[in-house]
Amino acid sequence: MCMEPGDVHPVTAGSCSDLYYLDTGMYGTAGYGAVYILDADRPAVIETGLGTNHGLILDALDELGIDRDDLAAIAVTHIHLDHAGGMGYLAEACPNADLYVPAAGADLLVDPARLVAGTKAAVGDQWEFYVEPTPLPDDRVVEIEDGETIDLGDHELSVHEAPGHAFHQVVFEDPANDAVFTGDAAGIWLPEAETIRETSPPSNFDLEACLADLETLESIDPEVLLYTHFGPREVGDELDRALDEYATVLTEWVDAVRDIRDELDDDEAVIDHFVETVDVQEVWGERKTRAEAELNVRGVLDYLDRS
Repeated sequence: MCMEPGDVHPVTAGSCSDLYYLDTGMYGTAGYGAVYILDADRPAVIETGLGTNHGLILDALDELGIDRDDLAAIAVTHIHLDHAGGMGYLAEACPNADLYVPAAGADLLVDPARLVAGTKAAVGDQWEFYVEPTPLPDDRVVEIEDGETIDLGDHELSVHEAPGHAFHQVVFEDPANDAVFTGDAAGIWLPEAETIRETSPPSNFDLEACLADLETLESIDPEVLLYTHFGPREVGDELDRALDEYATVLTEWVDAVRDIRDELDDDEAVIDHFVETVDVQEVWGERKTRAEAELNVRGVLDYLDRS
């Protein structure tokens, strides 16, 4: 399905109901950043984008007939600002929503100074697409951990830890929809190309933990994967194949960076190699594609240093 920033569509994959997603136009491109709205008894927003275009989320609530005072929950899979950067802005506009944040990173959204500094260091000139996050009000934050449940009435979100991409990442299982909000645990899905891509940003990427996260998703056995990057994917009986595919992509990606590092013996040269040779596909455009490659290489280099 071709979407433009601000478009809102129902999730029709599998047996999903009461669920919608929109394109936030993240990094100035379509098809990269999704936010989900669950029109449950207690309505919820899952993921919040960079914050730059948080108004699109508020417009989507209006379009779906969900009063901002009635929004009960805002939940993020992890605190990276492409997932949680809009949380403070939505909290201000939706004063009755509880703010569900993985416990391991909650303090970094209440006082985001260190998170902002780390993000600026990681993304470089891509920071122009961000806005400074609004600190979360501490008294509204609900810290969530593995095994807990967010009660939304006719739906619930079961929390499963998934720390491979980042130590503070979880995924949310929605049993009523037989679906999982994957955060970045299952990679980046390009629906138009039906292709999965790696995501390995600094500084907490860990290959072995990422592979373990895929085993977690396999044990949940959902019919639908709901990617933040980007959109719903019905996998049905092909879940194992889909997860194995990403395991192969990620492992081969780490091996490729390791091999070029051994060959060039200069990390900046390694980064330049992958930035210059990346397949610049039309989905995101050249600038975002090259920036994504640089970020992912740096994350693997950090991982190799720790290993």
